[in-house]
Amino acid sequence: MADDWSREEVEAAVADYFAMLAKEFSGVSYNKAEHNRLLQKILVRRSRGSIEFKHQNITAVLIELGFGNIPGYKPRFNYQDLLRVVVEDRLAGEKQLQEAARSAVEKPVDAPPVVEDILSILVPPPIRDDKPESLREKPLVKRKLLPRNYLEAEARNRSLGRAGEEFILRFECERLWRANKKALANRIEHVAETQDNLGFDIKSFEIDGRERLIEVKTTRFGAWTPFFASRNEVEVSQSQDDHYQLYRLYSFTRQPKLFTLGGSLGRTCDLNAIQFSATPKSTG
Repeated sequence: MADDWSREEVEAAVADYFAMLAKEFSGVSYNKAEHNRLLQKILVRRSRGSIEFKHQNITAVLIELGFGNIPGYKPRFNYQDLLRVVVEDRLAGEKQLQEAARSAVEKPVDAPPVVEDILSILVPPPIRDDKPESLREKPLVKRKLLPRNYLEAEARNRSLGRAGEEFILRFECERLWRANKKALANRIEHVAETQDNLGFDIKSFEIDGRERLIEVKTTRFGAWTPFFASRNEVEVSQSQDDHYQLYRLYSFTRQPKLFTLGGSLGRTCDLNAIQFSATPKSTG
């Protein structure tokens, strides 16, 4: 059947995606539409839309593996098993790509990017059409383990996190200034720099003077890249439901965009436990 991608077709799609991903990690420009056109010449049975969908499937697999991905490809998690096998096989042997990913997620960020109109970066939250494998009934089984979770490594990049927080400080000041609330703008606090374990990074304000408690999560990758929240952050988002705001900065170092999620993270996000605190049970 024409809908069943062969191993050769899947290999070609994955190779094309990885070629673009290597450029993404290195900061080299590339044209997704041109890649698609060239791939159509190789995959003569496949349309532009079919290839686009396969690239979205690849993004989904990479997200589940904790690997970087190409912004702009919305992850589609209803992929064929063969695709995951090919992605895992190729990725396990792509040492240069793994090194490029490591370099990208660990690279220091000296300063936040400069944008002409900082408020223009605000966009609606992404809408997911299907759920990641880890959120479905079928258990997620990793056949080839990567040496690390690169998305977790990026989340630990303190310079990236700090740059994102500084960027949002500018955003909040501009938001309140344009609302003619300069006195409130002058009271914004970068509390992550002065206090520990508050569960948020910035104390800002609504235009009516109510507190806005902002937790900033920053990534170089796309809008659908998972972020990591501590137990304390989740609990504070619940206890401060009326004031808490999650600010998700993405595509940060190239063309930053921002969406926000208000209130409890348990209500606005699918939370997936990845670590547990364990103590021995009594054997008496």
